[in-house]
Amino acid sequence: MIEIIGPLIHTAANRDKALRASASAHANAPHSAQKPAPLQKQLIERLQQAILGGRLPAGSLLPSSRLLSAEMGVSRNTVVIAYEHLAAVGYVVADKKGTRVSPLSSRAARGEPPAQPAAPEVTYAARVGQFTATRTHVDNALPLTAGTPALDRFPLAAWRRALERAMERSLPLALGYGTPAGEPALRDAIAAHLRMARGVRCEGSQIVITEGAQEALNLCVRLFTNPGDTVWMEDPGYRGAKAAFRQGDLSIQPMPVDAEGICVPPGAWAAHPPKLIYTSPAHQYPTGAVLSVARRLELIAEARRAGAWLIEDDYDGEFRYSGEPIASMQGLVDEAPVLYVGSFSKTMFPALRIGFVVLPRAIAEHAEVAVYEMLRGGHRLEQLALAHFMESGEFGRHLGRMRRLYRERQQALREALTADFGASEILGGDCGMHLTLRLPAHIDDETLTERALARGLGPRALSGFALAPRGATNGLVIGYGNTAADKLAPAVRVLAELAADMEKPRRRRA
Repeated sequence: MIEIIGPLIHTAANRDKALRASASAHANAPHSAQKPAPLQKQLIERLQQAILGGRLPAGSLLPSSRLLSAEMGVSRNTVVIAYEHLAAVGYVVADKKGTRVSPLSSRAARGEPPAQPAAPEVTYAARVGQFTATRTHVDNALPLTAGTPALDRFPLAAWRRALERAMERSLPLALGYGTPAGEPALRDAIAAHLRMARGVRCEGSQIVITEGAQEALNLCVRLFTNPGDTVWMEDPGYRGAKAAFRQGDLSIQPMPVDAEGICVPPGAWAAHPPKLIYTSPAHQYPTGAVLSVARRLELIAEARRAGAWLIEDDYDGEFRYSGEPIASMQGLVDEAPVLYVGSFSKTMFPALRIGFVVLPRAIAEHAEVAVYEMLRGGHRLEQLALAHFMESGEFGRHLGRMRRLYRERQQALREALTADFGASEILGGDCGMHLTLRLPAHIDDETLTERALARGLGPRALSGFALAPRGATNGLVIGYGNTAADKLAPAVRVLAELAADMEKPRRRRA
């Protein structure tokens, strides 16, 4: 048997020899040698390999435990445990006549090695191919990355106290799944904040807590559409929304964006009647346009007539730096057909992964059972901590500090862009954590962002947000949330140098 399965390491018979060889081989690296596996594990693996490799054909009678232990130089108990394990898995069968190899397959029964299976052809769902666009992963910690808040300014001490309070008052019950729609305390705290700060008409019972805004969008798709339905989407627009609609197998109709936000062309309601309409009215992403009141009221009225639903993504609505905050579209009229979506990724920190959707009152009651089936709850401690963070006033104080900080950084970025890209149009308004710079058509924004990434900068290409790329969607989306004010001018100077280098071949041709 030892000729078939090979010797074991560190048995009584070869321990001294193995130790001498190991010491000689690793004299200069005493800690680099790996400790051998236990003898019974070694024996099990050797026997398995011999059976699968055909060296022990089906029906072969294995030596008795007493005989094999003597031959291998191990205790009989080691062999007994190995045989019992192999029998439990089905490699061998034990009866009164002894232990025999099981007939695993026709090849094994003939003593032939198992055939190597051909690699199967992987077939993906059709929607998977829609996500293989030109998007390149960018480290969100890089300067000029849009959508990354000033994480170094987050009040960690206050957040730690909120977490500790949640643990002291809620354990061990908070270790369970909890209510799928979210912790009632957090839903009530969000409702109170939205009523006061965003003009949203809601109660806590209308709010569903989600795993970030992305899950909120996915929930809207699952609750209100069927595959093949039409959804209107801002173009250029938020790529996460596009991903949610594609995942739901919806037909996406791009709607252009101008200085007043989403612009519905004449005849669109009749030609492409939507089931959902996605818009970010307070601060359109990525152009920064504010949806005018006239268009808001028209969208609400037309959506009611067509039986459609408006998704109001309140992206960066908390960060407005001049005048009064722009109130939500949801609160303009009673019982508006609006699904209000938000998250704490920008106002708190992205890793928190807490978002929400505010459903109309009648819908919240009707969809309660479906929500319980679709969601499973979780993150209860974080939800309870966030509820306390909001109720104690820490959230409001943090927002105030961040508004002042981002106002300073936006001004510094605007001045730097004006100095180095004077003739180019700057979009973004007085809100959010990014500005958008339009580029001339001959400077490819994808190429420019790739070169910027090689220099350690993370702006995004405006064309990457477009459903139907065109000249107006050539530019850079430049974040300032995670970049100190004094670092913005040098970073923009690098972008200007890279853009100038891309101009040189064109000038030589001219």
